[in-house]
Amino acid sequence: MKNLVEKLNESFKDFAKDAAAQIENGNKAAGTRARKVSLEIEKALKDFRKKSIEVTKK
Repeated sequence: MKNLVEKLNESFKDFAKDAAAQIENGNKAAGTRARKVSLEIEKALKDFRKKSIEVTKK
């Protein structure tokens, strides 16, 4: 689960960087990357939720 949290933190950093580049500079490619990372974050958060519930039940 620790690896999952580290992956999420890294993904959030990537998302923030790309989203800022799109907003501040109008960089369309950065917007595409930010959207892609947001989907990865969504999947990872769902996985985190499942694992968190499993740990709680033990």
